[in-house]
Parts: sequence; C-alpha cells; structure tokens
Amino acid sequence: MTATHVQSLLKLDTKTTKRANMLLEQNVARAKRDKVSLSAFAFVFAEIIRYSQNRVLGIQDLEAKLSEIGKRVGVRVFELTMWREKNVHRESRVLQTLVFLNTVVWRALFDKQADSLERSTESDDEYMITDNEPAILKYISVPKEMASFSPGAFISGIVEAIAECCQCPARVTSHVVPADGMPLRTVILLKFDKEVMEREKRLEAGK
Repeated sequence: MTATHVQSLLKLDTKTTKRANMLLEQNVARAKRDKVSLSAFAFVFAEIIRYSQNRVLGIQDLEAKLSEIGKRVGVRVFELTMWREKNVHRESRVLQTLVFLNTVVWRALFDKQADSLERSTESDDEYMITDNEPAILKYISVPKEMASFSPGAFISGIVEAIAECCQCPARVTSHVVPADGMPLRTVILLKFDKEVMEREKRLEAGK
C-alpha cells in the first residue's frame, strides 16, 4: 500500500468521522432533523428480518421476534415524542391514546398520518389502525412459502409499547389485508386488556 493510498484513506475516514459527529451532536429536541433515507432503512430492516429468521423455528416465532424488537423502538419513540411535542401530554384514556398513535406517532415515524382508525364491529375492546402503504414494507418481498408472514409485526411491537406507556396495555397484532391498488395495506389490530376497558367504563360513569 503506497503512502498516497494511505493518505487518501485517512482523508476519507476523517470526513466520515466529521459527518458522524455532526449527526450525534444534533439537538434531539428539534423536530426537524436529518432523516434516514427509505432505501437505507429498508436495507437495515431486511437485515433485521434475515437475522431474526435464522434464529427462529417458524413464522409465528419470527413475527414475535420482530414485535419484540419493535417494542424496544416504541419505548424510545414515546420518550422522544414526549420530549419534542410540547403541546402533547401523556394520554391515559383509550380513545385519546388511539388518536395519539394514529396522528402524532405515525407522523413521527412515517411523516404522515395513518389512513384510518376504526372500532371493531364485533368487539368493543378491539380497534384497528390502517396504513394503506406502510413505508417500511415498500422494499420487502415475502416469498410464497411465507405468504402468511406479516413484516408489519415490527410496527405492531412499536404500537404495543406506546400503548403500554400510555397505561393502556393491549395485545397488538399486524395483518396484511390487500385492497385494489394497495398490495401492502396493513391493519394494526389492538385488543385492549380487560382492566383497561373496565377502567374506561368507570371513568365514563363518573362523568
């Protein structure tokens, strides 16, 4: 290796270090920060799926693994959102928590509001948040032999952690429900704990 080659590598390393330092020194309280490109995130997310897939026995285990990773992210997203959004306070009621997830959290994560928020017609404790085009799934291709696999389990983990932080624990699952022109349409189903719904009834009765 020549001296010129060594010098060029040192210059490259210096530029990379400066760039990394600039990112680390950004104020976390600022809502507008440098954003990670979708293609870069998609690459990392694909590697997370690949890494997890090599350590599980089946599709259910893989979704559980992604959900667990999502929960770790969700706690941090909640803390950061509470820090940045000065006009937002910690919610503890079901409806307000759902609106918080549907709007504030979705904009923080995906730079847009979720496409719909609905209550189940079959059960009072079930709600659905729908994203017609989940950004993180744009470059994910699910093989035919894994047709039942929902990569959105990562998102459901984030939602479950934030619901827990809002004192509204729920079982959260992700389901790919394609529609015309929307092959990646994903429904996040929240089923709130019995204690949460009983608390809601008491609060409603006390009004």
